[in-house]
Amino acid sequence: MAASTGSVKTGGERSYPVLPRREIEALIAEGRKVFIVDQHVVKADAWCKYHPGGDKAILHMVGRDATDEVNGLHSLDARRMMDKYRIGRIEGRWKNFLPPIQGGRFRARVGDGELEQEEEYDADLVLQQIREHATTASSDASSRSPSPTFDTNEAELRNRKGGLARSGSATSLSSADDAATPAPADGMAHLDILTRKEIKLDLSKYPPPDPATQEAIVEKYRLLHERIKSEGLYDCNYYAYAVEVSRYTLFFGLMLLFLRWKWYVASAFFLGCFWHQLVFTAHDAGHMGITHNFQADTVIGIIIADFLGGLSLGWWKRNHNVHHIVTNSPEHDPDIEHMPFFAISHRFLAGLRSTYYEHVMHYDAAAKFFISLQHHLYYVVLLFGRFNLYRLSWMYLLAGQGPRKGVAAWHRWLEIAGQVCFWWWFGYGIVYKSIDNGWDRFVFVVVSHFVTTPVHVQITLSHFAMSTADLGVDESFPQKMLRTTMDVDCPPWLDFFHGGLQFQAIHHLFPRIPRHNLRKTQGLVQEFCNEVGIPYALYGFVEGNKHVIGRLADVARQAAILAKCQSVLEKGEGGHHH
Repeated sequence: MAASTGSVKTGGERSYPVLPRREIEALIAEGRKVFIVDQHVVKADAWCKYHPGGDKAILHMVGRDATDEVNGLHSLDARRMMDKYRIGRIEGRWKNFLPPIQGGRFRARVGDGELEQEEEYDADLVLQQIREHATTASSDASSRSPSPTFDTNEAELRNRKGGLARSGSATSLSSADDAATPAPADGMAHLDILTRKEIKLDLSKYPPPDPATQEAIVEKYRLLHERIKSEGLYDCNYYAYAVEVSRYTLFFGLMLLFLRWKWYVASAFFLGCFWHQLVFTAHDAGHMGITHNFQADTVIGIIIADFLGGLSLGWWKRNHNVHHIVTNSPEHDPDIEHMPFFAISHRFLAGLRSTYYEHVMHYDAAAKFFISLQHHLYYVVLLFGRFNLYRLSWMYLLAGQGPRKGVAAWHRWLEIAGQVCFWWWFGYGIVYKSIDNGWDRFVFVVVSHFVTTPVHVQITLSHFAMSTADLGVDESFPQKMLRTTMDVDCPPWLDFFHGGLQFQAIHHLFPRIPRHNLRKTQGLVQEFCNEVGIPYALYGFVEGNKHVIGRLADVARQAAILAKCQSVLEKGEGGHHH
């Protein structure tokens, strides 16, 4: 492939050679961690394993234009430091590769460093394949159950507020007949049909993921970003945090007061409220939304998360950054990978391999049991969410999954100190020393942890009912975020309860905006959605929960259909042997 290899120098910056696409492909084939930021080629090999947000976030960007993801998740200082690792530049629009971690294959050099002259990767061809894949879906798509997430009129697609007069199923991709009889004898074929239907449904409701359309969306998204900056919405409201600290102090003080009076249930309740509210500020700090300084916000986050809450901020960052990049991808997003307890997509029924956890999520006997009842057990399982976070935090810290060198290396030791401190004041000082007997200790622990359940509901609410379809490598960052994330409508006086998590779609578009400014940003995002034709999903809290339960029920129904398919197949094979 012929391409210019000249270089330019502008504004006193060093000059960078123009790297042909085929050269970049060969670098990736050799194992280099290469991606594009602001038309420059960045090679991240030297600092990938020291990245404070974890190496997986970088691996999902290899071969892609990561400009919007990088600018959204990083401070200006971090982006400037990243400039040191530029190795070249590109000309024109970049066509994304599928990253190796997601299954992308790349052609290596041959001979003495020469490159094979094969047909260039064609993103338009991939788009055509996606469309053809969806078009071949079963012709009964028109008979499927209505979907409140997508099957609405244009006004509702632009701005969904309040309750929707529809069924509780968030997305029902199967026809009415599907729920009754497994048409294909092969259960995997049935799952493939559902996948094609999901893709087709998204293609019909969202702007097409062709390069020209998505480039126009990105251009308007970046203009919106500049407008948000100019209106001061990235500036933190420190008075609001003074109010937050007053609330935390009140809850902790009430916990100690009732503990002294031996009113253990009341004491545990206010400790749970304390933890519930702390999570929101730890989330802000993890996104550098308080001081906008990486080290300062990280220390604030560790004090809150580890010392006061017993949870690892480092684990959360590693997990959460991947979630922000590959939102609602069944194979890649750890925030929706809850097997064997939950499956929000029929694709989990095939037994997927998680690229985050690096193991296969088997659809085994335990998964079959829980998933068949998941719409009934949803809130019950979430009651134990905080206990699972303890497990994940300690696994992260003890295994040293965070960076061991670089600017974030010392965070692990501060976190371990924070964990020791937490279990000293909570486990020893309160549970063991301040409570009289074993039963009261048990009740205290259970109540204090169960009270934090609304946080886990809020986290799952924003994504569980939204699309898990893959529309290809050329779908833009803003469209992907809006397609996979919903916001929760609530009155301003209730914002303290949701802690900013009710604006998840806005937060996914602009992760570093301080949460007290998200409501002000909402109107600008709605204008953007109207302009580019992307539906903005906004539900009331109760209605959003109905959609989540509906999605879980739908997957449970598909699990039952799959079981029938497999049963029929097994009986057929048994008869053949006889």
